[in-house]
Amino acid sequence: MSELCPVEMAVKKQQQHGDTVFPYALVCPDTDASLANAASWVNTQRADLLNLANQHGAVLLRGFPVTGAVDFDTMVQALKLTNFPYGESLSNAVRINRTDRVFSANEAPPEVQIFFHHEMAQTPIYPRWIFFSCEIAAEQGGATPLCRSDVLYERIRDAQPQFAKACEDKGLRYTNVMPDEDDANSGMGRSWRSTLGVDSRGSAEQRLAELEYSWQWEANGCLKATSPPLPAVMEASRGRKVFFNQLIAAFSGWKDDRNDPSKAIQHGDGTPLNSEAVLSAAQMAEDLSFDLEWQAGDIALIDNTIAMHARRPFQGRRKVVASLAEMQTQTFALNC
Repeated sequence: MSELCPVEMAVKKQQQHGDTVFPYALVCPDTDASLANAASWVNTQRADLLNLANQHGAVLLRGFPVTGAVDFDTMVQALKLTNFPYGESLSNAVRINRTDRVFSANEAPPEVQIFFHHEMAQTPIYPRWIFFSCEIAAEQGGATPLCRSDVLYERIRDAQPQFAKACEDKGLRYTNVMPDEDDANSGMGRSWRSTLGVDSRGSAEQRLAELEYSWQWEANGCLKATSPPLPAVMEASRGRKVFFNQLIAAFSGWKDDRNDPSKAIQHGDGTPLNSEAVLSAAQMAEDLSFDLEWQAGDIALIDNTIAMHARRPFQGRRKVVASLAEMQTQTFALNC
């Protein structure tokens, strides 16, 4: 088996933040490389790849011999991380499993924009790592925007210090209404049965109680659930604070036949958010965004504690698959 020698490359509109680039990118120049070669290289370089993702926020692998979900699964398995199955997550999104650890990124219609968020930061459990791969790039649009949340928090703290302090001291509480059955027309249309992994109202209430949620059943069978207070700011490493939450997504995009964004999010103590500051933070994130314009076979390794992601609307067919790893838990104590 010949050894792969991927090399660092520059990508269009790549960002520089201090001594880091965003995203860090590696290209495989060997057009005859096999999947076995690629997976062996990933396994050998796993510690370095994960360190690069943590340092830079995301690592893009381009030109590797990956042609679909099964190949992507092989590459993810080579990292030797604990799988975080979609079925065990509290994700709001409707997804379709392709393998035990690979699933569609989101089944929402092409015209639906998905706003910046850290994966599952609105719940007490979240993945440390997110991996994406492109099977089919959209004819138009469909980029996956990425944003460095450590850089974003520095800008928020400079521009909106009172808002930054309120987020850090009070945290956030999220409310969403889950349908009785999956609704693939919504970016947050996963049913309460699927979200909670239950088949009855009693089991749902037991699961919510374990997670310290409050809830209310609606006449149409939907379930309105409110999270316990959760962090809005995380210290990812000593001195490196990140804007770790789903504030922008909830405030801007939690909208469908059941949900109203104005009622989706508040501070952990129940006080309302400063809407002007939230809009300012959303614009800062957009200003910092790097749009990952997919090419078929691309893989993105993302440290979910460092970088947020989103999805642009698109036209034509687009197939991006995802995988999660290393379940983490989070709690929050109000400091006010």
